[in-house]
Amino acid sequence: MNRNFRRWAIALLCLSFALSALACGQASTNSNSDANDAAESKVKTGVKPEADAEAVVIETDYGRIVIELYPNLAPQMVARFKKLAGEGFYNGTAIHRIDPELGIIQGGDPNSKDANPLNDGMGSSGEPNLPAEFSDILYERGTVGAARAQTEDSANCQFYITLKRQPAFDKRYSVFGRVIEGIGNADIISNAPVTPGADRPADKIIVKSITLAPRANFK
Repeated sequence: MNRNFRRWAIALLCLSFALSALACGQASTNSNSDANDAAESKVKTGVKPEADAEAVVIETDYGRIVIELYPNLAPQMVARFKKLAGEGFYNGTAIHRIDPELGIIQGGDPNSKDANPLNDGMGSSGEPNLPAEFSDILYERGTVGAARAQTEDSANCQFYITLKRQPAFDKRYSVFGRVIEGIGNADIISNAPVTPGADRPADKIIVKSITLAPRANFK
């Protein structure tokens, strides 16, 4: 009698552990699903880019690059970029990251004004970081995105231009513009010699100025 009771008790205990493990696994799956749903909910979908009345003119050592801005996709990043450009913040910075294989050039870091290349990519404007403004606009040749740190809500002042399709960036970085003139100059910049073992130019590529001009001045 006691022996049978012990057998039943052990069987019930094992069944209890099995059900608990199943419940924990289901909770973990639900948690991951909820996280993915939350990430997707941040993405602006089905919105066609609408160009701002002002375009951005970037003058570099390798020529001019003109960008149209999309305030309906990323209003806060566009407002920040225009504000800093109007203040002359970007003048004298450098294109501090180039990678022809990845197909990207990056700039906008005030640290790149100094003589220490090792701190490039780590600077900010002193203004608060901006929240993510993700959309379903694809990262294609000429797309302009807001650079950020690992956390999603950390865009500030740095930007990059993609020179080829970059599906890994889709819905993970804020698109705020597109190159409408001078993409060939961006290609030349991306193929400049780099420091061995790094993705920074061997010789500093200066951004002489970033200014605003009427979008209507360009095709």
